[in-house]
Order: sequence, then structure tokens, then C-alpha cells
Amino acid sequence: MATVSAKIYEHHKKADGTYNVKICVYHKRRRTFLDTTHFVVKKQLTKDLKIRDPFVADVVEQQLRDYRKKISLLDGKLDFFTSETLRDYLIDSNEEVDFAKFCEDHIIRIREEGRIKSAESFKVVKNSLIDFFKSQSFSINEIQYSMLLSYERYLKSERKMTRINQFGEPVTTIEPPVSALTVHNYMRDLRTLFNAARNRYNDEDLGIIRIKHYPFRKYKVGTPPVRDKERFNTLKQIFSMKYCHTTHGSRAELAKDMYMLSFYLCGTNAVDLYNLSKQNFKDDRIEYYRSKTTGRRKDKAFISILAVPEANDLLQKYVGSLKKRYSSIQCLNKALSKGMEQLCKMTGLKDTTFYWARHSFANVARNDCRMSKDDVALALNHVDMGNRTTDVYLAKDWRIVDDVQGKVIARFKKIEKEMLKAALLLNKSRKE
Repeated sequence: MATVSAKIYEHHKKADGTYNVKICVYHKRRRTFLDTTHFVVKKQLTKDLKIRDPFVADVVEQQLRDYRKKISLLDGKLDFFTSETLRDYLIDSNEEVDFAKFCEDHIIRIREEGRIKSAESFKVVKNSLIDFFKSQSFSINEIQYSMLLSYERYLKSERKMTRINQFGEPVTTIEPPVSALTVHNYMRDLRTLFNAARNRYNDEDLGIIRIKHYPFRKYKVGTPPVRDKERFNTLKQIFSMKYCHTTHGSRAELAKDMYMLSFYLCGTNAVDLYNLSKQNFKDDRIEYYRSKTTGRRKDKAFISILAVPEANDLLQKYVGSLKKRYSSIQCLNKALSKGMEQLCKMTGLKDTTFYWARHSFANVARNDCRMSKDDVALALNHVDMGNRTTDVYLAKDWRIVDDVQGKVIARFKKIEKEMLKAALLLNKSRKE
């Protein structure tokens, strides 16, 4: 049997002479306490520290009656509660979920789990919602079907954004409408955050449903729209980036080197290059767990890639030094973004980002080298959703990855040789 009662303790006396009235929750022979908003002084108490003031006594008694009613409604489910979880239930049951605060807590938790990319995506959505509501705090009950439609329209229009810069000062900018694909990604991530909140605050087994509505039952996120343009570079474009003259130590040089390093290493992501250390090298191979999906796969997204000679100089230049140069992967990503913008201007390419190196590797492997989709997927460290049962019986053969990697690099080197020869002949003719 669970009981609740008001308690005041002499040793809880504060410096100003007041005492906080606490609620004692007694269940399964254990006591836990929760604070109230009520404070009393000595003259409002009896000698044995009972509340003498009739007004405070009535208010506290009403709160106790509310708690006793909630406990009674639990009925047989009460057996599944501990004293601590019962206390938390009584506290939380009276409060609406602050969705902005939940998002912030959720972002911190998944960042601690190493899911940096997801944390950054969720942070963008959280900040966008703050801009939309024009408030740092809003209830999850405001995330309704009609709100989702309004939010979608908001994303598709020019919108004002205020952010804190590196000097701690607010900077307001006017942002253009986002693309259809970006709208889809925002709504997808918002749905993920909403589902995470339901998992956190609802417990169907115990009949605890703090979030009773689900707007995404009516609002359909759907599948992502088809991209309006490809996101890969041709081998000739990759050549132009590799041989673009950049200033030593510049962001453009960083972007060029990191792009080539990713291309040589089967499209390795920036965060995984950032995390590489000498411990990841085994003989002539690089072995690591892909950060983006390691928490979602039974094999922890492990991959073993050949440290090809073409990548050796870049590996020696950047492995271990990236963390000394950049305090976080976010700082590296910003530098890469700026560097790629500069590199695009210098080469005449448009809209190329660092992530295109991964797409370019896959495109060359499939369309130029005619490698099978399964082999390309293995090299990219993707899960084959259609053959999960078969995968249980098969050991991964990293020689397949080596074959894909080798053929892509051989194809690039062939183009590279042709381009260098053409450049040499052009220079020779100009001199003549």
C-alpha cells in the first residue's frame, strides 16, 4: 500500500528561517521525498513540526488528496512501481511536457552516445521550432496537425532567424525558403523527436499516457522527393580539384585533401576521418566502426579498408592532427564547408560539398567500373535490407571491398594520366 504525507524536518531549516514542506511517498517499505512550493516559518508550526497555519494546511491537504486519487487510479498497476518511480509519476503527471527542453535533453544524450550527426540535425530542427513559436519554451501539446501544416509553410517561405555568434552576440538573418528535400528532412526529424518524447513519457504497460495525441497519424511525412540534381563529380572534375593550387594551411587545401582522402577510402565520412588514430591501423588496413550507423546495427557498422598507397601521404598528414586543429567534428565540418566553397570558386565547379566524395566513389564504382550494387553497398558499409537473413550465414569478405576500391582508383588514375599528358602537351605547344 502506498501512502503520501506532508513532512517538515528541523535539519531542513534554511538560512532565512523557513522550512520547505515536503511530501513523503512511502511504498514497498521505502520513503522518497518531493519538494513542494510551500514554505513555512516556526510560528506556523506546532512543537512536533506539524502545520498549524490553516491556509497552508488546506493547500497541502488538497495536494495530498490529488496524489492519493492518482495512486488509487493506478489500482493493480501500483505493484510495478517503486517508491522512486511513483514519486516521479506524481511529479510529472501534473505537468505538460516542455518539448523544447525535451529536445535539448535528447540532443545532449545522443551526442554523448557519439551520434554527432543526428544530434546536429535535431538541433537544427529544435532551433527552427523556437524561431517558429518565437519562444524558448513550448508544450508538446502545441505540436498538432494544423501546426505541422503551418510549420511546413513557414519552412517554404523566407524566415527570420536569430542565432548567437562566436562572440556571444545575437545575430539575426533572413533565410530563403528551403528545398522540398530539406522540408522532408525537417519533418522527418521532428517526427523522430516526437516519437522519442512519447517513448520517454508514455508507458502503455502501466497506463501512463502523458502524451495522448499523435499528429503524424494524419500528417504523413512520406518518402523523400527525388533530388533535382545529381550529387557526384566526374573523374575529370575530381582531377581538377586534386590539382587545384591551394595555399598551404588554408581551408581550401583542407577541403581538397579531405575530399581526395574520402574518395580513396571508399567514401569515408568526415567524422570517421576525424576520429581515426594509429589504433585504427592494422597492418596495411584501416578498421573502424562507422559513426553514423554504429548504434543501429548488430555489427556496429564495422568496416576494414585497404590503406592504399594513393592515400598514404594524406593519412600521415591528417590522422591524429585533425583533433588538434579542430576542437570538435562540428568545427571541422564548418571548415570543410567553407573550404569547399572556396575550392568550387577556384575550379569553376558548382555546389560541390565534401559529402560528394562518397557519392562520387559510388557512382564511379557502379557506372564506370560496372561493379554490382551489392559490392558497392559493401564498400560503402551499407546494410543490405533485402538480404538480412542471408547475411547471417555469410562472413564479410573484405577482398570484395578491396576490389571495388582498387577498380575505382585505377579508373581515376587512368583519367589522371590522360589529363596530365594532355596538360603537358598543351604547355609544350604554348612554349613553341
